[in-house]
Amino acid sequence: MTDRESGALLLRQLREGRGWSWADLARALRDTARQLAIATLMDRQVASIQRAVARWESVSSQTIPSDRYQFLLVHLYARTLAGDLAIGRGSDFATLLDALRLFGTSPQRVQHLIALVAQGDEGVLSIPSQLDHEEIGRLHDSVTAINGQIGAVPFVRLQLQLAPVVEACRRLLTQDEGHPREELALLAAAAYSLAGRLAFETRDDAAAEALYTEATEVAKHLADRSHRAAIQTSHTMVTLHATDDLDAARMIARAATVDAHRGSSYAIRARAHAVYAEICARAGQATEAAVALERAWKTAEQLTIDDPHGGFNADRLNGFDGLCALHAGDADRAHDRLDRAVSTLQSSRDAVQRGIISTDLALVRLRLGDPAACADLLHEAIDITAATGGRVAARRIRLARRELRPWRTEEFLAELDDHIHDTLIGR
Repeated sequence: MTDRESGALLLRQLREGRGWSWADLARALRDTARQLAIATLMDRQVASIQRAVARWESVSSQTIPSDRYQFLLVHLYARTLAGDLAIGRGSDFATLLDALRLFGTSPQRVQHLIALVAQGDEGVLSIPSQLDHEEIGRLHDSVTAINGQIGAVPFVRLQLQLAPVVEACRRLLTQDEGHPREELALLAAAAYSLAGRLAFETRDDAAAEALYTEATEVAKHLADRSHRAAIQTSHTMVTLHATDDLDAARMIARAATVDAHRGSSYAIRARAHAVYAEICARAGQATEAAVALERAWKTAEQLTIDDPHGGFNADRLNGFDGLCALHAGDADRAHDRLDRAVSTLQSSRDAVQRGIISTDLALVRLRLGDPAACADLLHEAIDITAATGGRVAARRIRLARRELRPWRTEEFLAELDDHIHDTLIGR
Protein backbone atom coordinates (compact mmCIF):
# COMPACT_ATOMS: atom_id res chain seq x y z
CA MET A 1 0.00 0.00 0.00
CA THR A 2 1.35 3.44 -0.99
CA ASP A 3 1.99 5.88 1.86
CA ARG A 4 4.40 8.51 0.60
CA GLU A 5 4.45 10.49 3.85
CA SER A 6 5.54 7.44 5.88
CA GLY A 7 8.15 6.58 3.25
CA ALA A 8 9.58 10.11 3.46
CA LEU A 9 9.75 9.82 7.25
CA LEU A 10 11.68 6.53 7.02
CA LEU A 11 14.21 8.09 4.64
CA ARG A 12 14.76 10.96 7.03
CA GLN A 13 15.16 8.58 9.98
CA LEU A 14 17.72 6.54 8.01
CA ARG A 15 19.77 9.65 7.26
CA GLU A 16 19.57 11.05 10.79
CA GLY A 17 20.36 7.63 12.26
CA ARG A 18 23.75 7.84 10.61
CA GLY A 19 24.26 11.38 11.83
CA TRP A 20 24.16 12.78 8.31
CA SER A 21 22.90 16.12 7.10
CA TRP A 22 21.35 16.42 3.65
CA ALA A 23 24.76 17.50 2.35
CA ASP A 24 26.44 14.50 4.02
CA LEU A 25 24.03 12.09 2.33
CA ALA A 26 24.49 13.91 -0.98
CA ARG A 27 28.27 13.49 -0.73
CA ALA A 28 27.88 9.81 0.21
CA LEU A 29 25.65 9.23 -2.81
CA ARG A 30 28.11 10.94 -5.12
CA ASP A 31 30.98 8.90 -3.69
CA THR A 32 28.95 5.72 -4.26
CA ALA A 33 28.27 6.82 -7.84
CA ARG A 34 32.01 7.19 -8.37
CA GLN A 35 32.71 3.78 -6.87
CA LEU A 36 30.13 2.19 -9.17
CA ALA A 37 31.07 4.31 -12.21
CA ILE A 38 27.61 5.85 -12.66
CA ALA A 39 28.65 8.58 -15.08
CA THR A 40 25.42 10.59 -14.92
CA LEU A 41 25.77 11.15 -11.17
CA MET A 42 29.46 10.81 -10.31
CA ASP A 43 30.25 14.43 -11.24
CA ARG A 44 26.98 16.03 -10.19
CA GLN A 45 27.21 18.97 -7.80
CA VAL A 46 26.56 18.13 -4.15
CA ALA A 47 24.02 20.95 -3.98
CA SER A 48 22.01 19.37 -6.80
CA ILE A 49 21.91 15.96 -5.11
CA GLN A 50 21.10 17.65 -1.80
CA ARG A 51 18.02 19.26 -3.34
CA ALA A 52 16.87 15.84 -4.55
CA VAL A 53 17.34 14.39 -1.05
CA ALA A 54 15.28 17.22 0.45
CA ARG A 55 12.45 16.59 -2.00
CA TRP A 56 12.35 12.86 -1.13
CA GLU A 57 11.95 13.68 2.55
CA SER A 58 9.38 16.45 2.09
CA VAL A 59 5.83 15.41 2.98
CA SER A 60 4.48 18.01 0.54
CA SER A 61 6.49 16.74 -2.44
CA GLN A 62 5.54 13.93 -4.78
CA THR A 63 9.16 13.26 -5.77
CA ILE A 64 10.63 9.84 -5.09
CA PRO A 65 14.14 8.52 -5.80
CA SER A 66 14.64 7.68 -9.48
CA ASP A 67 16.02 4.33 -10.60
CA ARG A 68 19.58 5.66 -10.52
CA TYR A 69 19.21 7.05 -7.03
CA GLN A 70 17.50 3.87 -5.80
CA PHE A 71 20.50 1.95 -7.11
CA LEU A 72 22.89 4.18 -5.15
CA LEU A 73 20.76 4.18 -1.99
CA VAL A 74 20.59 0.39 -1.75
CA HIS A 75 24.35 0.07 -2.17
CA LEU A 76 24.95 2.82 0.37
CA TYR A 77 22.58 1.52 3.05
CA ALA A 78 23.49 -2.14 2.47
CA ARG A 79 26.68 -1.46 4.41
CA THR A 80 27.21 -0.10 7.89
CA LEU A 81 29.32 2.98 8.57
CA ALA A 82 32.16 0.55 9.24
CA GLY A 83 31.76 -0.92 5.75
CA ASP A 84 30.25 -4.28 6.76
CA LEU A 85 27.46 -5.79 4.68
CA ALA A 86 24.15 -5.75 6.59
CA ILE A 87 20.98 -6.53 4.66
CA GLY A 88 18.96 -8.63 7.12
CA ARG A 89 15.92 -7.80 9.21
CA GLY A 90 16.33 -4.59 11.22
CA SER A 91 19.16 -3.30 9.01
CA ASP A 92 19.23 0.11 7.33
CA PHE A 93 18.92 -1.75 4.04
CA ALA A 94 15.68 -3.41 5.14
CA THR A 95 14.32 -0.06 6.33
CA LEU A 96 15.20 1.52 2.99
CA LEU A 97 13.27 -1.20 1.17
CA ASP A 98 10.29 -0.53 3.43
CA ALA A 99 10.49 3.16 2.48
CA LEU A 100 10.61 2.34 -1.22
CA ARG A 101 7.60 0.04 -0.85
CA LEU A 102 5.69 2.87 0.82
CA PHE A 103 6.62 5.08 -2.13
CA GLY A 104 4.89 2.55 -4.39
CA THR A 105 7.89 0.60 -5.66
CA SER A 106 6.71 -2.72 -7.11
CA PRO A 107 7.61 -6.06 -5.46
CA GLN A 108 9.49 -7.02 -8.65
CA ARG A 109 11.61 -3.88 -8.46
CA VAL A 110 12.36 -4.49 -4.77
CA GLN A 111 13.50 -8.02 -5.54
CA HIS A 112 15.66 -6.67 -8.34
CA LEU A 113 17.33 -4.21 -5.96
CA ILE A 114 18.01 -7.01 -3.47
CA ALA A 115 19.55 -9.08 -6.25
CA LEU A 116 21.75 -6.17 -7.31
CA VAL A 117 23.19 -5.83 -3.82
CA ALA A 118 23.75 -9.57 -3.50
CA GLN A 119 25.37 -9.54 -6.93
CA GLY A 120 27.62 -6.68 -5.94
CA ASP A 121 28.70 -8.50 -2.78
CA GLU A 122 29.81 -11.43 -4.90
CA GLY A 123 32.02 -9.03 -6.81
CA VAL A 124 30.18 -8.84 -10.11
CA LEU A 125 30.00 -5.07 -9.80
CA SER A 126 33.50 -4.59 -8.44
CA ILE A 127 36.13 -3.03 -10.67
CA PRO A 128 39.26 -5.20 -10.98
CA SER A 129 42.72 -3.75 -10.77
CA GLN A 130 44.56 -6.67 -12.35
CA LEU A 131 44.39 -8.15 -15.85
CA ASP A 132 43.39 -11.72 -15.19
CA HIS A 133 41.87 -14.41 -17.44
CA GLU A 134 39.30 -15.42 -14.82
CA GLU A 135 38.38 -11.79 -14.15
CA ILE A 136 37.86 -11.06 -17.84
CA GLY A 137 35.70 -14.15 -18.20
CA ARG A 138 33.59 -13.08 -15.23
CA LEU A 139 33.07 -9.62 -16.69
CA HIS A 140 32.19 -11.09 -20.06
CA ASP A 141 29.54 -13.26 -18.40
CA SER A 142 28.12 -10.09 -16.81
CA VAL A 143 27.85 -8.36 -20.20
CA THR A 144 26.12 -11.41 -21.67
CA ALA A 145 23.67 -11.58 -18.77
CA ILE A 146 22.84 -7.87 -19.00
CA ASN A 147 22.34 -8.11 -22.76
CA GLY A 148 19.99 -11.05 -22.22
CA GLN A 149 17.72 -8.90 -20.04
CA ILE A 150 16.89 -6.41 -22.79
CA GLY A 151 13.14 -6.33 -23.24
CA ALA A 152 12.47 -7.58 -19.73
CA VAL A 153 14.27 -4.99 -17.56
CA PRO A 154 14.16 -1.18 -18.02
CA PHE A 155 17.10 0.16 -19.98
CA VAL A 156 18.22 2.53 -17.23
CA ARG A 157 18.62 -0.38 -14.80
CA LEU A 158 20.67 -2.34 -17.31
CA GLN A 159 22.78 0.77 -17.87
CA LEU A 160 23.47 0.96 -14.14
CA GLN A 161 24.51 -2.69 -14.01
CA LEU A 162 26.82 -2.30 -17.00
CA ALA A 163 28.57 0.93 -15.94
CA PRO A 164 31.18 -0.73 -13.67
CA VAL A 165 32.05 -3.23 -16.41
CA VAL A 166 32.68 -0.40 -18.86
CA GLU A 167 34.90 1.33 -16.32
CA ALA A 168 36.76 -1.94 -15.67
CA CYS A 169 37.45 -2.33 -19.39
CA ARG A 170 38.89 1.17 -19.60
CA ARG A 171 41.22 0.51 -16.68
CA LEU A 172 42.30 -2.86 -18.00
CA LEU A 173 42.96 -1.48 -21.48
CA THR A 174 45.18 1.18 -19.94
CA GLN A 175 47.22 -1.57 -18.31
CA ASP A 176 47.68 -3.28 -21.68
CA GLU A 177 49.33 -0.13 -23.06
CA GLY A 178 47.42 0.07 -26.32
CA HIS A 179 47.93 -3.55 -27.36
CA PRO A 180 45.10 -5.50 -25.69
CA ARG A 181 45.04 -9.24 -25.78
CA GLU A 182 42.22 -10.80 -27.80
CA GLU A 183 39.99 -11.70 -24.85
CA LEU A 184 40.17 -8.20 -23.37
CA ALA A 185 39.48 -6.52 -26.71
CA LEU A 186 36.50 -8.84 -27.20
CA LEU A 187 35.14 -7.95 -23.76
CA ALA A 188 35.62 -4.22 -24.23
CA ALA A 189 34.04 -4.21 -27.69
CA ALA A 190 30.97 -6.02 -26.35
CA ALA A 191 30.68 -3.84 -23.25
CA TYR A 192 31.15 -0.53 -25.08
CA SER A 193 28.69 -1.35 -27.87
CA LEU A 194 26.04 -2.56 -25.41
CA ALA A 195 26.60 0.56 -23.31
CA GLY A 196 26.17 2.65 -26.46
CA ARG A 197 22.85 0.96 -27.19
CA LEU A 198 21.64 1.53 -23.63
CA ALA A 199 22.78 5.17 -23.67
CA PHE A 200 20.77 5.69 -26.86
CA GLU A 201 17.67 4.09 -25.34
CA THR A 202 17.96 6.38 -22.30
CA ARG A 203 18.35 9.38 -24.65
CA ASP A 204 21.99 10.16 -23.93
CA ASP A 205 23.01 10.45 -27.58
CA ALA A 206 26.39 12.08 -26.96
CA ALA A 207 27.42 9.20 -24.68
CA ALA A 208 26.08 6.68 -27.19
CA GLU A 209 28.19 8.14 -29.99
CA ALA A 210 31.33 8.18 -27.83
CA LEU A 211 30.81 4.58 -26.71
CA TYR A 212 30.28 3.29 -30.25
CA THR A 213 33.44 5.09 -31.30
CA GLU A 214 35.33 3.39 -28.47
CA ALA A 215 33.83 0.02 -29.40
CA THR A 216 34.80 0.38 -33.07
CA GLU A 217 38.33 1.42 -32.14
CA VAL A 218 38.98 -1.48 -29.77
CA ALA A 219 37.44 -3.94 -32.26
CA LYS A 220 40.31 -3.14 -34.63
CA HIS A 221 42.43 -5.40 -32.44
CA LEU A 222 40.19 -8.43 -33.11
CA ALA A 223 41.16 -10.92 -35.78
CA ASP A 224 37.57 -11.60 -36.87
CA ARG A 225 36.17 -8.49 -38.58
CA SER A 226 32.63 -9.71 -37.86
CA HIS A 227 32.88 -8.15 -34.40
CA ARG A 228 33.49 -4.68 -35.79
CA ALA A 229 30.78 -5.14 -38.43
CA ALA A 230 28.28 -6.03 -35.69
CA ILE A 231 29.16 -2.86 -33.80
CA GLN A 232 28.82 -0.77 -36.94
CA THR A 233 25.38 -2.13 -37.83
CA SER A 234 24.12 -1.18 -34.37
CA HIS A 235 25.89 2.18 -34.61
CA THR A 236 24.18 2.79 -37.95
CA MET A 237 20.69 2.44 -36.50
CA VAL A 238 21.51 4.55 -33.46
CA THR A 239 22.93 7.31 -35.68
CA LEU A 240 19.86 7.15 -37.91
CA HIS A 241 17.33 7.43 -35.11
CA ALA A 242 19.29 9.87 -32.96
CA THR A 243 20.18 12.33 -35.73
CA ASP A 244 18.06 11.57 -38.84
CA ASP A 245 21.33 11.98 -40.76
CA LEU A 246 20.95 9.47 -43.59
CA ASP A 247 24.34 10.30 -45.08
CA ALA A 248 26.17 9.62 -41.82
CA ALA A 249 24.20 6.43 -41.24
CA ARG A 250 24.88 5.27 -44.79
CA MET A 251 28.62 5.76 -44.36
CA ILE A 252 28.69 3.60 -41.22
CA ALA A 253 26.44 0.99 -42.83
CA ARG A 254 28.69 0.78 -45.85
CA ALA A 255 31.73 0.23 -43.63
CA ALA A 256 29.81 -2.53 -41.86
CA THR A 257 29.21 -4.42 -45.09
CA VAL A 258 32.92 -4.21 -45.98
CA ASP A 259 33.99 -5.55 -42.58
CA ALA A 260 31.24 -8.19 -42.61
CA HIS A 261 32.57 -9.66 -45.87
CA ARG A 262 36.03 -9.91 -44.33
CA GLY A 263 34.62 -11.66 -41.26
CA SER A 264 33.51 -15.22 -40.62
CA SER A 265 29.85 -14.73 -39.68
CA TYR A 266 27.08 -15.07 -42.26
CA ALA A 267 24.60 -13.77 -39.67
CA ILE A 268 26.50 -10.49 -39.35
CA ARG A 269 26.95 -10.29 -43.10
CA ALA A 270 23.20 -10.73 -43.67
CA ARG A 271 22.38 -8.11 -41.03
CA ALA A 272 24.89 -5.65 -42.51
CA HIS A 273 23.25 -5.92 -45.94
CA ALA A 274 19.78 -5.60 -44.37
CA VAL A 275 20.74 -2.46 -42.45
CA TYR A 276 22.30 -0.96 -45.58
CA ALA A 277 19.10 -1.79 -47.50
CA GLU A 278 16.98 0.07 -44.94
CA ILE A 279 19.16 3.18 -45.17
CA CYS A 280 18.91 3.13 -48.97
CA ALA A 281 15.15 2.62 -48.86
CA ARG A 282 14.71 5.56 -46.49
CA ALA A 283 16.80 7.68 -48.86
CA GLY A 284 14.52 6.79 -51.77
CA GLN A 285 17.17 4.62 -53.45
CA ALA A 286 14.84 1.71 -54.22
CA THR A 287 17.11 -0.09 -56.69
CA GLU A 288 20.12 -0.06 -54.38
CA ALA A 289 17.91 -1.17 -51.48
CA ALA A 290 16.60 -4.09 -53.53
CA VAL A 291 20.14 -5.20 -54.41
CA ALA A 292 21.22 -5.07 -50.76
CA LEU A 293 18.13 -7.03 -49.70
CA GLU A 294 18.82 -9.71 -52.31
CA ARG A 295 22.35 -10.06 -50.95
CA ALA A 296 20.96 -10.30 -47.41
CA TRP A 297 18.55 -13.10 -48.36
CA LYS A 298 21.23 -15.04 -50.25
CA THR A 299 23.55 -14.72 -47.26
CA ALA A 300 20.79 -15.78 -44.88
CA GLU A 301 20.49 -19.04 -46.81
CA GLN A 302 24.01 -19.90 -45.62
CA LEU A 303 23.32 -19.35 -41.90
CA THR A 304 24.36 -22.16 -39.59
CA ILE A 305 23.27 -22.91 -36.02
CA ASP A 306 26.87 -22.81 -34.78
CA ASP A 307 27.47 -19.22 -35.93
CA PRO A 308 28.95 -17.50 -32.83
CA HIS A 309 27.27 -14.28 -33.94
CA GLY A 310 23.87 -15.94 -34.34
CA GLY A 311 20.70 -14.07 -33.56
CA PHE A 312 19.99 -12.52 -36.93
CA ASN A 313 17.89 -14.81 -39.10
CA ALA A 314 15.09 -14.89 -41.66
CA ASP A 315 12.54 -13.78 -39.06
CA ARG A 316 14.41 -10.54 -38.43
CA LEU A 317 15.25 -10.13 -42.11
CA ASN A 318 11.52 -10.20 -42.91
CA GLY A 319 11.19 -7.06 -40.80
CA PHE A 320 13.84 -5.22 -42.83
CA ASP A 321 12.34 -6.50 -46.09
CA GLY A 322 8.88 -5.31 -45.08
CA LEU A 323 10.11 -1.87 -44.07
CA CYS A 324 11.97 -1.46 -47.36
CA ALA A 325 8.79 -2.45 -49.23
CA LEU A 326 6.84 0.10 -47.18
CA HIS A 327 9.24 2.88 -48.22
CA ALA A 328 9.09 1.67 -51.83
CA GLY A 329 5.29 1.87 -51.84
CA ASP A 330 4.68 -1.89 -52.15
CA ALA A 331 2.10 -2.26 -49.37
CA ASP A 332 1.15 -5.86 -50.19
CA ARG A 333 4.72 -7.14 -49.94
CA ALA A 334 5.31 -4.99 -46.85
CA HIS A 335 2.26 -6.50 -45.15
CA ASP A 336 3.30 -10.06 -45.97
CA ARG A 337 6.88 -9.64 -44.70
CA LEU A 338 6.05 -7.61 -41.59
CA ASP A 339 3.19 -9.92 -40.61
CA ARG A 340 5.57 -12.88 -40.80
CA ALA A 341 8.13 -11.06 -38.68
CA VAL A 342 5.64 -10.10 -35.95
CA SER A 343 4.28 -13.64 -35.73
CA THR A 344 7.71 -15.19 -35.23
CA LEU A 345 9.40 -12.69 -32.89
CA GLN A 346 7.72 -13.82 -29.67
CA SER A 347 10.47 -14.18 -27.06
CA SER A 348 11.08 -11.52 -24.39
CA ARG A 349 14.44 -10.80 -26.05
CA ASP A 350 12.52 -9.94 -29.24
CA ALA A 351 10.05 -7.60 -27.54
CA VAL A 352 11.80 -4.35 -28.48
CA GLN A 353 11.99 -5.36 -32.13
CA ARG A 354 8.39 -6.63 -32.10
CA GLY A 355 7.22 -3.23 -30.89
CA ILE A 356 8.99 -1.56 -33.82
CA ILE A 357 7.68 -3.99 -36.43
CA SER A 358 4.12 -3.84 -35.04
CA THR A 359 4.15 -0.09 -35.65
CA ASP A 360 5.48 -0.57 -39.19
CA LEU A 361 2.72 -3.12 -39.82
CA ALA A 362 0.15 -0.63 -38.52
CA LEU A 363 1.32 1.89 -41.12
CA VAL A 364 0.97 -0.73 -43.83
CA ARG A 365 -2.64 -1.33 -42.77
CA LEU A 366 -3.20 2.39 -43.20
CA ARG A 367 -1.62 2.30 -46.68
CA LEU A 368 -4.01 -0.53 -47.51
CA GLY A 369 -6.95 1.70 -46.60
CA ASP A 370 -7.88 0.40 -43.15
CA PRO A 371 -7.25 3.12 -40.53
CA ALA A 372 -9.21 1.26 -37.84
CA ALA A 373 -6.96 -1.79 -38.25
CA CYS A 374 -3.97 0.55 -38.09
CA ALA A 375 -5.20 1.88 -34.75
CA ASP A 376 -5.81 -1.65 -33.44
CA LEU A 377 -2.22 -2.63 -34.18
CA LEU A 378 -0.93 0.57 -32.62
CA HIS A 379 -2.69 -0.37 -29.37
CA GLU A 380 -0.58 -3.54 -29.29
CA ALA A 381 2.59 -1.61 -30.16
CA ILE A 382 1.88 0.89 -27.36
CA ASP A 383 1.61 -1.88 -24.76
CA ILE A 384 4.85 -3.50 -25.95
CA THR A 385 6.67 -0.17 -25.99
CA ALA A 386 5.45 0.75 -22.52
CA ALA A 387 6.77 -2.57 -21.21
CA THR A 388 10.18 -2.35 -22.91
CA GLY A 389 10.79 1.41 -23.02
CA GLY A 390 11.96 1.09 -26.63
CA ARG A 391 12.83 4.52 -27.99
CA VAL A 392 12.55 3.71 -31.71
CA ALA A 393 9.11 2.15 -31.34
CA ALA A 394 7.87 5.17 -29.36
CA ARG A 395 9.08 7.46 -32.08
CA ARG A 396 7.38 5.45 -34.81
CA ILE A 397 4.13 5.40 -32.85
CA ARG A 398 4.17 9.20 -32.88
CA LEU A 399 4.78 9.22 -36.64
CA ALA A 400 1.97 6.73 -37.23
CA ARG A 401 -0.42 8.78 -35.09
CA ARG A 402 0.42 11.83 -37.20
CA GLU A 403 -0.65 9.99 -40.34
CA LEU A 404 -4.01 9.21 -38.74
CA ARG A 405 -4.92 12.90 -38.44
CA PRO A 406 -7.52 12.78 -41.25
CA TRP A 407 -9.59 10.47 -39.00
CA ARG A 408 -9.44 12.77 -35.97
CA THR A 409 -13.20 12.70 -35.47
CA GLU A 410 -13.40 8.91 -35.32
CA GLU A 411 -14.00 7.15 -32.00
CA PHE A 412 -11.19 4.67 -32.61
CA LEU A 413 -8.70 7.55 -32.79
CA ALA A 414 -9.95 9.08 -29.53
CA GLU A 415 -9.45 5.70 -27.85
CA LEU A 416 -5.94 5.49 -29.32
CA ASP A 417 -5.05 8.95 -28.04
CA ASP A 418 -6.26 8.01 -24.57
CA HIS A 419 -4.11 4.88 -24.66
CA ILE A 420 -1.02 6.82 -25.80
CA HIS A 421 -1.48 9.41 -23.07
CA ASP A 422 -2.27 6.97 -20.26
CA THR A 423 0.45 4.47 -21.17
CA LEU A 424 3.32 6.41 -22.73
CA ILE A 425 2.87 10.04 -21.69
CA GLY A 426 0.94 10.15 -18.45
CA ARG A 427 2.89 7.46 -16.60
